[in-house]
Amino acid sequence: MAAPLTPSWIRPSHPDVQHVIINESEFTSKSHSKVALPPFGLFAKMAFPPCTLATGPTYATVQIGLDKHLNLNSDLLYINHSCEPSLIFDTGNLNILAGPKGLEVGEELTFFYPSSEWFMAQPFDCLCGKSTCRGRIAGARDMTDTQLRGLWLNGHIRQLLEERKAIRPSYNGSGNSFLMVNGTKRTLGNGVADKKENNSGRPEIIDQTAEALREALKNAEKVVEAAQYALNSYVQGKWLTNGALLGVDGAAKTATASSLRRGPTSRELSGEMGGDTSVSI
Repeated sequence: MAAPLTPSWIRPSHPDVQHVIINESEFTSKSHSKVALPPFGLFAKMAFPPCTLATGPTYATVQIGLDKHLNLNSDLLYINHSCEPSLIFDTGNLNILAGPKGLEVGEELTFFYPSSEWFMAQPFDCLCGKSTCRGRIAGARDMTDTQLRGLWLNGHIRQLLEERKAIRPSYNGSGNSFLMVNGTKRTLGNGVADKKENNSGRPEIIDQTAEALREALKNAEKVVEAAQYALNSYVQGKWLTNGALLGVDGAAKTATASSLRRGPTSRELSGEMGGDTSVSI
């Protein structure tokens, strides 16, 4: 819910589609639609200008990628949060779309903030009043799969959620989960994502399953190398002590004089078998 601020843009910025109601009370300004749209119809573009890339997340930005945020710089800032939103902020394509139920004239313009925000600079308690209200809104990072189910989510949010699922935590019986990292126990809390973050707010995911698979691959490569060596030895004629050749099925096969020959003898090479002897090398 946008707080009062001094606009840096020419107002109204979207007079054909948006009616803005500015209230002096903090976080109570809002917008209503001037148009009716079918489901997923285009409401507005997040265009350059007025939108500009931001150096980091603030209450006045929208997240458009894993580490990218956008200053709306327009009346679009007055589109509030709702747990049953009327709009979709498709930040990957910089489009604002009508929700799956379409949009009616006079309907309040809202979108689901965690659909674009992994974590929020200013979390708040939702006042949407819907029966499906999620309560505290701090970004998708702090929400469960159940809380996010059935809602349209941007690609970068889905990617971060998949990375979170890749963690396979252990439990210590206290309701918290943990990972062992370099011999140090790191608490994750409630079996969800590790709270340690890098500068982008993205969790540092430690995927133990992937590490185990990499180790298994290394061991498999060693097995293949050993099998190749054994095969080469067999093909070159690895003889048993009783003069028999070990077959592919493990059975000993009797070696004939011709099968034991692996090339011309020294006598043949020296010409002692006579002038009519032909030797192929």
